[in-house]
Amino acid sequence: MPARSGNQYLQAIDRLEPNVWIDGMKVSGRISDHPSLKGVMKSTANLYDVQLLKENRDIMTFQSPLTGKRVGTSYLKPERKEDLEKRRLSTQLWAKKSGGLLGRSPDYMNTVMMAFASSSEIFSLQDKRFAKNMNVLFEKAREEDLCFTHTFINPQVNRSSHYIENFSQTIAAQTIDIKTDGIVIQGARLLATQGGITDEILVYPSGGAASNSDMAYGFSIPSNTPGLKFISREPYSYRKSVFDHPLSSRFDELDMIVVFDRVLVPWERVFFYQNPEIALKTYRESSFHVLTVHQVTSRRIVKLEFMLGIAKKLIDTIQVGEYAHIHEKISEMKVGVESLKALVLAGEKNASLDKWGVMVPDKNPMDAAVMLFPRLYPRFVEIIQLIGASGLASLPTLADFSSEIGDDLELYMQAATVPAKERVKIFRLAWDMTMSAFGSRQTLYERFFFGDAVRLATGHYFSFPSEAPDLVDQFLREYED
Repeated sequence: MPARSGNQYLQAIDRLEPNVWIDGMKVSGRISDHPSLKGVMKSTANLYDVQLLKENRDIMTFQSPLTGKRVGTSYLKPERKEDLEKRRLSTQLWAKKSGGLLGRSPDYMNTVMMAFASSSEIFSLQDKRFAKNMNVLFEKAREEDLCFTHTFINPQVNRSSHYIENFSQTIAAQTIDIKTDGIVIQGARLLATQGGITDEILVYPSGGAASNSDMAYGFSIPSNTPGLKFISREPYSYRKSVFDHPLSSRFDELDMIVVFDRVLVPWERVFFYQNPEIALKTYRESSFHVLTVHQVTSRRIVKLEFMLGIAKKLIDTIQVGEYAHIHEKISEMKVGVESLKALVLAGEKNASLDKWGVMVPDKNPMDAAVMLFPRLYPRFVEIIQLIGASGLASLPTLADFSSEIGDDLELYMQAATVPAKERVKIFRLAWDMTMSAFGSRQTLYERFFFGDAVRLATGHYFSFPSEAPDLVDQFLREYED
């Protein structure tokens, strides 16, 4: 099966019947019918349909090197700069369907899988079978258009620098047994976004680091593997009404705690185990981080453009465009959008082949994009709140408009340019983007997408370009002469 349709995606996940728990109850029946999952699964299905549209064919698909059939561009190994551009354009076509709000659209993890497969020789350092395992799974994923979630964060029991888990009680997921048919994993991991509604879950250490060798593993297993359990946070899709919750009703990507209850991972699904060195090499020698930053930043550009559009819609609705402070705020947002665009283009223009033959964007502008966005996003949220002001707090529901108080609302909630119901529709969009539980989660999510900002800054500091001090030294020498 080549690039699949939305219906094929829904049917595949329904057949899996994964072990998912929401609000204290196990999901039963077709998972795509569950009230808390229906919206986001329908939105994901829509993405698969978009890639099959004739007008998107050349951007969103390419010919499989195995079968010649059209497969998803998110699986494309970039070997030329033009391939990076194609990947960006494909990501942004998908992102526009959600305003960039689906942070775990399939292309994110597909990019990770492509990068790991391209550098699979790293896994052969432990066992040649493990490189083959990665390549076989990647080929299967590409040809069947599978989607993945992932998890790599340990439970936050104690975040002090000296904490070592009490080994009398297993909390963080780790290898507890090695059998003839695979490794056995016990414990928990956090934050598998879209967990339970993907074909597979990829598991590996955060940043390549592992506190002990039993936590240094990498593997991928189907979402319905025996012993695997997904426990959801509280859903934010409180209402079915798209009018009342225009974003959360469609794009709430549930974040899952993943519990491994003596899960057997077959050897053919293992990439490495009890090997901290391989874990570190995967991060340091593959290009998966830079390639995922390229995908994520491409999506984030669309998200900021969407937020800029919301801000301008508010301005036009209540006619506040005459004020200088509004001009300043919109200018600030435009500069943020254009800055991210420039960083992605700079990364593509200065891209080069890595040791695995992958065309990789220049790391410096990609790192700059990672550092810049967590500062831009909360500011965009703040600007929308400042423009909307009290109007974001006075929002009736669709049911109110259909009740006997509807005439009052039509009179008192009207705007300068649109009638009351249209005004509320626009303001509810801004509210759901910046103030609802869904909107607040989006802000937290984007702040920590690539990790703690201070730790990232430390990494950025130690990758300081050596030519900068050299330039100063040369200037000083000439001055002395």
